[in-house]
Amino acid sequence: MDASVLVLLIIGVALLFDFLNGMNDAANSVATVVATRVLSPRLAVCWAAFFNFAAVFLFGTAVARAVGKGIVVPGVVDNAFVLAALLGAIVWVWLCTRYGIPISVSHSLIGGMVGAAIVKGGLDAVQWWPGVGKIVLFIFLAPIIGLVLGAVLMIGMLLLARRSAPQRVDRVFRVLQLASAAFYSLGHGSNDAQKVAGLITALLIANGHLDPKADVPYPILFLCYAVIGLGTLVGGWRVIRTLGIRVTKLQPIGGFSAETAGGLTLVLTAVSGIPVSTTHTITGAIMGVGSIRRLSAVRWGVARNIVIAWITTIPACGLMAALAWWLLHWAGWF
Repeated sequence: MDASVLVLLIIGVALLFDFLNGMNDAANSVATVVATRVLSPRLAVCWAAFFNFAAVFLFGTAVARAVGKGIVVPGVVDNAFVLAALLGAIVWVWLCTRYGIPISVSHSLIGGMVGAAIVKGGLDAVQWWPGVGKIVLFIFLAPIIGLVLGAVLMIGMLLLARRSAPQRVDRVFRVLQLASAAFYSLGHGSNDAQKVAGLITALLIANGHLDPKADVPYPILFLCYAVIGLGTLVGGWRVIRTLGIRVTKLQPIGGFSAETAGGLTLVLTAVSGIPVSTTHTITGAIMGVGSIRRLSAVRWGVARNIVIAWITTIPACGLMAALAWWLLHWAGWF
């Protein structure tokens, strides 16, 4: 196969992953506004998709640089590596979306990259610290930050609304939830679209189409934001049900607090160049909001299953990517 055609094929696979990312993570942006009945499911995904894409005009490329140059050592990235990493991640994301499990799509990609790097160059092919280590650290920190911020914001909102009639509180926060959902979607788009853009940039550098010191090309960034927005528009309805209904029961005031807490976490980490999980962040925020009412308001059994999926994502995708790398070489593709 011609080298240029192969690169285009791999970019197509990367965009497929980007699309599935939007599908699985649609729940992150819209589950709360659907659960509180502020918007219908269809209008909610349209709202989230628009702001997923709009984020391209507001944030830089710090996360893209971290993924493209901070996970594996220079020289490891080639066509086989990128394709194997993507295939390992795509299989896991599709399975979890199919069964309504809100996983970290971001960590699927990181796991795929680590697995492909190890099978190609051994343990030394991975930048364990700060690259992978920082990401693993935020597997635990992101939901905790989201939980704490969600709980604090919920307490603050309840104090502000303590002398208002419940009906008036609901009316006000139904409007405010539109703003908080948009804010969260901006954070989601800025964090997740950049990860795919960073990998595509690394692929282009490896094939000599870009200078090694080049930043992420704007057309690549624009395309990745558009595709993740399209994936959100299509939506992963089973995942939306899990996050928006099964974890805890939300009212508009709680939905506003959870989305605002999640959005703050995502924007701060995106600007800092830390590739965190949008799923971990919003789930932690929802749990924090639910726990303020009472601890039993959170369905901890559902939460436990979600956490198990979080922990298994990186190793599972690593194994799948390693298998994909071997199969691609066995089949004579590389």
